[in-house]
Amino acid sequence: MAQAKIGIIGGSGLYKMDALQDVREMNLETPFGSPSDAVFVGTLEGTSVAFLARHGRHHHLMPTELPFRANIYAMKSLGVEYLLSASAVGSLQADVKPLDMVVPDQFIDRTRQRVSTFFGNGIVAHVSFGEPLCPELSQVLSEAIASLSLPDSSLHRGGTYVCMEGPAFSTKAESNLYRSWGGTIIGMTNLQEAKLAREAEIAYATLALVTDYDCWHPDHDSVTVEMVIQNLQRNAHNAQKVIRETVKRLSQTPVSSPAHDALKYAILTPLDQVPDATKQSLDIILGKYL
Repeated sequence: MAQAKIGIIGGSGLYKMDALQDVREMNLETPFGSPSDAVFVGTLEGTSVAFLARHGRHHHLMPTELPFRANIYAMKSLGVEYLLSASAVGSLQADVKPLDMVVPDQFIDRTRQRVSTFFGNGIVAHVSFGEPLCPELSQVLSEAIASLSLPDSSLHRGGTYVCMEGPAFSTKAESNLYRSWGGTIIGMTNLQEAKLAREAEIAYATLALVTDYDCWHPDHDSVTVEMVIQNLQRNAHNAQKVIRETVKRLSQTPVSSPAHDALKYAILTPLDQVPDATKQSLDIILGKYL
């Protein structure tokens, strides 16, 4: 099987990486079902990477329908150690304007009934999640953005990503509530990815691409699909530049991440007491501890 240390999950508007060369389309199956789409493995800036369209290449999956476990497991099975997630978001702060880029460092979870763990079925683990996004990988991503000096786009280092259920956008009351909590941006997908990537010992960072001001802003129309799509198209071009530069920097200077040993002290169940079927399904994740 093809291997790649760097994975990319493309969100709304980013369904392929145009610069990816020597591409192999891989239809993977996992113990948690099929990923959102085939994973494309190829070279980017001379480095092997794996790309997955989060919602499918034709955007047929709603946020609630996403096979989060299968997506992260597939990346782990390909040897991914660093995962970059590009995501469309709304802004909850006046100084974070449409077309800006945010590299958040915190989450607030407003999702419901989504599975956010690989564990259960006879094994219990509690990973540390105080710093839910990898600081080291986020730093590389931020430096890549800053180095490009992209027009009409400012970089915001740090911030809180409010992850809501969707698929409808927020009410004004909800939007203002999230602002009062200190939320910076709002989206529908990244919280589950971050939790599962941590359990899979993959360093994870979010490239949040602002499309709108949500609906709280008194001087802007409430968010519409048309508004979002226009900015998605502009953001996708910039996102590809940022990802290429980040991959280039990671390949030249790999970073050490605490996420790579996240399970070292997290597993509470004695491994000799874990059912064989569970061990087998989690072999890629638990392998170095068995």
